[in-house]
Amino acid sequence: MELRMGGESDAVRIRTLLVDCGLPIEDLDSGPIDFLIAGEGGETFGVIGLQSFGRVGLLRSLAVEARGRGKGTGSTLVDALEAHARTAGIGQLVLLTQTAEPFFAARGYAPIARDAAPQAVQGSAEFRSICPASATCMSKDLQSR
Repeated sequence: MELRMGGESDAVRIRTLLVDCGLPIEDLDSGPIDFLIAGEGGETFGVIGLQSFGRVGLLRSLAVEARGRGKGTGSTLVDALEAHARTAGIGQLVLLTQTAEPFFAARGYAPIARDAAPQAVQGSAEFRSICPASATCMSKDLQSR
């Protein structure tokens, strides 16, 4: 598996993968999001995004096609995103999920009240309108590693 930063030439493939995995794309053009891409032989089968808000990041859009599941692709993408976030000076990651709470809990993310998330993250479209109130909010301190 190869990991690389996504670029403008990957935009269509990223959107397609997110849609195919049932994840929102409505706000992808509203601000910069760093995407990491997993693939092999020029084929993309996994993606994860990081939206930065100063020292806090919103982990978003972890999507892995069926052919990449069960092979550690999701874990590899999360690990790489956390390393990227640390390098960028981000000390805390926050996410919203409707389906992956056990996956993220196993990687050190803990549930928090949605209104306990940093204000900057709460102002994002994902928090304000895209993810339903029923989504679980989770956080991880990146400084403790």
